[in-house]
Amino acid sequence: MISLNNLRQFKADGRKFSCLTCYDASMAKAMEIAEVDSILVGDSLGMAIQGRDSTLAVTVEDMAYHTAAVRRGNQHAFLMTDLPFMSYATLNDALVSSKTVMQAGAQMVKIEGGAWLSETIEVLTRNGIPVCVHLGLTPQSVHVLGGYKLQAKTREAADQLIADCQAVVNAGAALLLLECVPAQLGREISELFPNVPVIGIGAGLETDGQVLVVQDMLGLTFGRVAKFVRNFMKEQSGETAIVDAFKAFHLAVQDGSFPAREHTFQVEL
Repeated sequence: MISLNNLRQFKADGRKFSCLTCYDASMAKAMEIAEVDSILVGDSLGMAIQGRDSTLAVTVEDMAYHTAAVRRGNQHAFLMTDLPFMSYATLNDALVSSKTVMQAGAQMVKIEGGAWLSETIEVLTRNGIPVCVHLGLTPQSVHVLGGYKLQAKTREAADQLIADCQAVVNAGAALLLLECVPAQLGREISELFPNVPVIGIGAGLETDGQVLVVQDMLGLTFGRVAKFVRNFMKEQSGETAIVDAFKAFHLAVQDGSFPAREHTFQVEL
């Protein structure tokens, strides 16, 4: 089973690592066969599985249920789980929510925010709970951000995001996830923290890892498709098409062919 130390070593070795969202045992098993490095049980299940228009209605109990299913299906990948909306608003909430999903099988929890999370990160880390911090476009704050759109488009905003990254790393964040930021910023942040792996989604080619929502990369998104998405399923056929799509994603991340320029936001900062 891949560990946090493995991800750190991947970064040290310059080896890009793959990550996909997953919510059930059968898809988890297919990802195991394809040797996908890491899995995020994302609160994106609110939209992808439950048919909602945002992640906000997802509960800790939902996350624990799907985490347990994914862990039963996959004994290879490093497994992260989102703490959903308002489930870490207080330190006690964060501890109770984290305990629930860690006991369900997660190896790390993911929370959304910036420097204001520092005390929460310190407390969770002190209690043996590794933390990934999600910055940039943070879906739980979609109503504050005014929609799903590119973040940190100016030098000032980019520097603020870097300051937030520094604060959460100082507090003990073991992993960063950057969503929907300029490729230049993804590179800068990845270089700035040599001991903290950085996963990108719409954050350019030069982050240490890449993540996509599994339905997106299988072409199961109906309607508008985000710029940073590539459909890996349309290149496959036959009985093993889904596993082959996962393998293609994993290899494309490793060899640097994904994301291509058309999947990134090129903004000069």
